Amino acid sequence: MLTADMTLLFVTNPMKSMDFYSDLFQAECKEAWPTFCQLTLPGGFKLGLWSKYTAEPLPFPAQGSAGELFITANSKQEVDDTFLAWGNKRITFIQKPVSLDFGYTFTALDPDGHRLRVCFLS
Repeated sequence: MLTADMTLLFVTNPMKSMDFYSDLFQAECKEAWPTFCQLTLPGGFKLGLWSKYTAEPLPFPAQGSAGELFITANSKQEVDDTFLAWGNKRITFIQKPVSLDFGYTFTALDPDGHRLRVCFLS
């Protein structure tokens, strides 16, 4: 049986992105090469970071991605606490904490422009 257990992001510099995500999530790097890194985030989710210059086939030449990395929070307070903690890391925010139809959320960007959404689903 097949299992979906990892998301790949195409990045400019996998090692730089690995440092960013390792710090952001206190995640352990499982594999690291100059063109590909894999981290295991809390809860066991795997994040692959692949050089957009060496991926095969090459990804569509777009800035960032058309999707988001969705991070589930356990409460509105955890959303607010994460927003404050990430602000200390000088992350670019494109949405401050706000209540939307599906929950309480904010959105930030990684160094390659990938969207990171933290949300407490309501």
